[in-house]
Amino acid sequence: MSFHRVSDGTEAACQYAGSNLWFRAPHGNLETPYVACLGGEETFGRFVEYPYPALLAKRLPQPCINFGSLFCGADALLADPGVLNHVNGSDLCVLQVLDVPYQSNRFYRVHSRRNDRFLEPSCDLQDLYPEVDFTEIHFVRHLLERLRAIKDARFEVVAQELRETWLRNTSELVRRIKPRVVLLWLHIQRQEDRHRDLVLPDADMIEQVRPLCADVVECTVSVSSLSDEIEDVLFGTLQQPVAEHMLGPSAHREIALKLEAALRELN
Repeated sequence: MSFHRVSDGTEAACQYAGSNLWFRAPHGNLETPYVACLGGEETFGRFVEYPYPALLAKRLPQPCINFGSLFCGADALLADPGVLNHVNGSDLCVLQVLDVPYQSNRFYRVHSRRNDRFLEPSCDLQDLYPEVDFTEIHFVRHLLERLRAIKDARFEVVAQELRETWLRNTSELVRRIKPRVVLLWLHIQRQEDRHRDLVLPDADMIEQVRPLCADVVECTVSVSSLSDEIEDVLFGTLQQPVAEHMLGPSAHREIALKLEAALRELN
């Protein structure tokens, strides 16, 4: 078992046997029945002491293991048999809807573990945007912001490819998970346009995945800067600009309450 500190805040990360990904610490006990909470940075719970899996564990009779990993998309999870093996050892899986842009597709390739990192464009993307210099772009969000700023119909071509790839990857991920899956669909309210998600899953995409899941739980929450609880968020020196755009304690409490109701219904 390995641990490392993610930031100057309180959260640490740990690894599980057979997996190359880092998940939110503390290390969970996999020897007793448990609920697996699988997802990205909201599941990880950056800058909060108790993310929703920890809060949910206090409300349920079995522990909840936090398999939330920063900068994680479907690519990282599908390529990591270790974490899927641990998830398949659970009684039930909560799967957070993963970010649509953080996946390799026919237009660009992302890092295998840090799915937020843009590695290279495909020939298709270079042909679609011959005027763009991709050499100075290192993150997916930067890439999509650059493409959207051109303001023509080409961006929708890329967005549609991302939606279709997300649907294939998410469907494949759910099929590989043996226990029943509760899909957690978060609607995150943000303040500034530049922090708006560039391509989001829509209701039609979720409906196409719904038949593969035991339930879909929707929850609308706000980042800490909008919920007036930035003072309750734990962050280190110079990290406030990032912390303001993360979920605060009240958002995690709301998610835990919604999930508790759904999981108790299934039991």
